[in-house]
Amino acid sequence: MTMVNKLLAQQITKATDLEGSVDLEKLYALVGAAYEDLDRDRRRTDRSMSLMIEELDAVQRNLEQTVVERTKELWAREAELQAQNLRFDAALSNMSQGLTMYDADARLVIWNRRFASMYHYNAGEIRRGMTVHEMVRLRVKNGTFIGNPDYYADTLIARIKVGQAISQFAELDDGRTIAITRQAMPGGGWVATHEDVTERRQAEMKIAHMARHDALTDLPNRVLLRERLSEALALVARGQRLAVLYLDLDQFKNVNDSLGHPTGDELLRMIAGRLRGCVRETDTISRVGGDEFFIIQTGISDATDAERLARRLADAVRVPCDLHGHVVMIDASIGIALAPTDGRDANELLKNADMAMYGAKADGRGVYRFFQANMDARMKERRTLELALRAALDGGQFELYYQPVLNLDTGAVRCCEALLRWRHPERGMVSPVEFIPVAEEIGLIVPLGEYVIRQACKDAAQWPDDICVAVNLSPTQLASKALLSVVLGALAASGLPPHRMELEITEAVLMQNSEATLRTLHQLRELGIRISMDDFGTGYSSLSYLRSFPFDKIKIDRCFIKGLGDSSEADAIVQAVAGLADSLGMTTTAEGVETHQQLDLVRTLGCTDVQGFFYSPPVPVRDLAIILAKPPAAKQSAAKQPATKVVAA
Repeated sequence: MTMVNKLLAQQITKATDLEGSVDLEKLYALVGAAYEDLDRDRRRTDRSMSLMIEELDAVQRNLEQTVVERTKELWAREAELQAQNLRFDAALSNMSQGLTMYDADARLVIWNRRFASMYHYNAGEIRRGMTVHEMVRLRVKNGTFIGNPDYYADTLIARIKVGQAISQFAELDDGRTIAITRQAMPGGGWVATHEDVTERRQAEMKIAHMARHDALTDLPNRVLLRERLSEALALVARGQRLAVLYLDLDQFKNVNDSLGHPTGDELLRMIAGRLRGCVRETDTISRVGGDEFFIIQTGISDATDAERLARRLADAVRVPCDLHGHVVMIDASIGIALAPTDGRDANELLKNADMAMYGAKADGRGVYRFFQANMDARMKERRTLELALRAALDGGQFELYYQPVLNLDTGAVRCCEALLRWRHPERGMVSPVEFIPVAEEIGLIVPLGEYVIRQACKDAAQWPDDICVAVNLSPTQLASKALLSVVLGALAASGLPPHRMELEITEAVLMQNSEATLRTLHQLRELGIRISMDDFGTGYSSLSYLRSFPFDKIKIDRCFIKGLGDSSEADAIVQAVAGLADSLGMTTTAEGVETHQQLDLVRTLGCTDVQGFFYSPPVPVRDLAIILAKPPAAKQSAAKQPATKVVAA
């Protein structure tokens, strides 16, 4: 109202002339124009208000739409975040690794169930915000940490602060191994993973162990042997001494051939256990081949220490082994090389111990020998012998000698034992003691044995009908499945009746595989072939074998005959064996009879037959004919004067 009055006053002023009179028409016009302006302004204002209202409505509608859309987006994002959180929680809870996260203040932010169970944290013990010190102290309480927890935590934080990644293995008291990896985060703090790698570490350790140990015996293999030898030689350079012993089992191949490889493996495990018991913890036993063992003996004072060890090893091997009912006796040949005397280099020492071992085999097996400078020449000679031996059979260089067995009652030759001889074209006669062991080692003993059987049958077929031929069987021959067919073939080819053939075996042959051996022997005996036990009394259980098989003859070893008259024990043993054989229906041959006195004694003690140089040494078949053509010596005079000796050619 005030504004209208002011407007009217303005219009009246404009309509008043100089004399002060109001021009009504002009006033009406001014008032009309003013009202028109006011109306126009009002309409303009109303239009603006309408437009503004419309615009505000549009903005509000857009805002409402935006709010709806943003709300939907927020809801979707929240749902996605919830899903992600669920997935994260599921992943965190089902991780095979334990996981923890610490902030810049070394306070716990995140952990999972695997971590809690791995370190035996109880439910509710772990809380967000716990310091690493508190966490480690809880591990001490739970028995999964030994040491100073505060020092451990301080060291850990210090390393993390400099951005150092930490990887380590923690060995727990319960035998578990935990692999821990800690990685610093930007801005401070770190994330740690904890993985139980016990099985993996055990597998890795097993693989590493297998790479340096023999799978059969668990002894160090050649790789670890060389490592240990190198370490020991470093001490030798500082003035210490050591010995390398090379042990090889004698006749082990016969065990494998007769009893099978599983039994051979069991024997090796048994021998390995015995060898372990002979050495100190500072020594090393290594299996480097089938039946070959190296021993490193450290810190010795002189050669006598190595000699004593060699004796212990040999004695341990020599004890009979019971392998599922099969009693096996085996020996060992041992070579010894000393450092620094015989070398300061691993290869040289091993080589020299190897040569010393072959020297032991050449000297009769079952013994030990120290390395000597001339052994290299002997080794080359042995190699030459092996090559010559392989060619000798095809070259017809072998022949048979025969030693008669004299019956004490009739004075007549009852049997002749076939003995293999090698007539080398350059060396002349080679001793069986020298070539038979080599033939066994290189696998030539079976074809040689077959040759002996065939040739012996062929020769015996030319003798008088009442004289048989005796052939020695090696363990390998008796284990051969071809033995029966070889014997039958030789008998058929020669026309020799089976009862004129006698097969001699030693107790060692029976011990290799008593069940299979006895079965083969029974088959041979059923054919009419006679079976005799040679070298009776030299083994561990000769009497038990007399119960298991009905032998036709017992041959008493020459070691007992040699002691007759000088040893009451030898007399008693020979008499007892002769009496036992008589009661069992067996004949008894005394081996190695060389004098009148021995002949009289074995007759008095009850032996039925004799064999030895007193009557005749082994002779070629052409000279044997002269002996067989002689009339039998009278029973009464047989002990008084020897039959004519035929000197071997």
